[in-house]
Amino acid sequence: MIAQALGYAATRWPGEDGGPTRHQRTTAIGSLRLSPGEHYETTDRLAIATTMVVWGSNSELFLLTHGIGGTATAKVERIDPITLQTLASSPELAGGLIWPGGIAAHHNGDLYVVFGNHAHRLRRDCTVVASATLPREAPYNSFVILDSGHLVTKDFGGRLPSGATFSNSTQLCVLNAEDCSVVATYEVDEGSIARISANGQMVVVVGIDHVFVLDVDATSGAVTERLRTPYRTLAGQGYGWDPVLVENTAWFLDNGEGSEAFDGSLLGKGLAEAPLHLVCVNLETGAVALTEVAGLPKGLIANPPVVDPTRQLVVGYDSANGVLACFAIGEENALTKRWSRNQAHGSHLLLLGDVGELVTFDFQPGGVDEMVLLDIETGEELGRTTTGSPVQSVLFPTPGTQRDFYYCSLSTVSRIAVVERNAS
Repeated sequence: MIAQALGYAATRWPGEDGGPTRHQRTTAIGSLRLSPGEHYETTDRLAIATTMVVWGSNSELFLLTHGIGGTATAKVERIDPITLQTLASSPELAGGLIWPGGIAAHHNGDLYVVFGNHAHRLRRDCTVVASATLPREAPYNSFVILDSGHLVTKDFGGRLPSGATFSNSTQLCVLNAEDCSVVATYEVDEGSIARISANGQMVVVVGIDHVFVLDVDATSGAVTERLRTPYRTLAGQGYGWDPVLVENTAWFLDNGEGSEAFDGSLLGKGLAEAPLHLVCVNLETGAVALTEVAGLPKGLIANPPVVDPTRQLVVGYDSANGVLACFAIGEENALTKRWSRNQAHGSHLLLLGDVGELVTFDFQPGGVDEMVLLDIETGEELGRTTTGSPVQSVLFPTPGTQRDFYYCSLSTVSRIAVVERNAS
């Protein structure tokens, strides 16, 4: 099993990407590769502005959605893990300017939501325990839970479809889990688009130009800066998105600008002149290495790579140019390309670590987003089926319990499962 972050509930997937390191890996749900007599069964439900589903306590599944427009509220539903139908629902939760937020199950058994410039604490029955307004009139793009139980969130510093422009700074807020109140803040002197990641009491922020490593005091919540290092070193290089933390290394993808032009897909939306890179940052020394993913200009992503520490592989992608690529990790994290394929993938990834299978997606313009199951070592396609979504996912998949997983797009939540052909 993947190591459990102490601040989160001990469930199979208590928060986005499986936890604050954004490992995007799971085990023990079985293979999604079809055997004779089996097929993929997709159960999908219209759910506008879906963000993610997470597993709470008592094997309960929770869905986070929000409204549409320039500003909106959010909502949490407890849903049936098989039919996806609503079993309980929160009231409308105060939000603000729109950018996808987040939900997570805390080790205290409750759920927390950050959306717009508000944070909320909810019980398992979706009733609200506490709410707080966050300091800036900006969307806060989700949060992490530290081992101390504190929540850490920050404002989103990029362009919005509503017209807001880049921020000149980023404010981290450390929240008390009891009432969501702000107990400490820390200002980073550049904007940040990426979601933050954490390991223990360490928080990693990918700014527009630099990577920041911050430590949060387990008692007071006070924040201190340990390291900052520049990662934009090439002419025409774009800014980075969410970092994946493995030991003392942060992995992320650059060339993030252009995602605000999403119109159902990210194809052709890239703006950067330099090719898109996998960025590797040593969190102790600050050393940075860049590796081209597709070698093409006008690349774009809005999400993180996935790292397989068992097989020493890392997978990145270029959503604007429709390329997915895998690299072997060598000495001092030097990368060698293992395989590459033309595929219009846009979302976060899901790695079935014990069987070496990678859940990816392939958007068909004018059609649907398709699930594509790959062998992570070879890139071989092992299976493909529809997700039921007419738009490309740029969001979060979640593992199920037995040969199934959940898919989220801005229009749809789906369960995709391996079943026998004669199963009812």
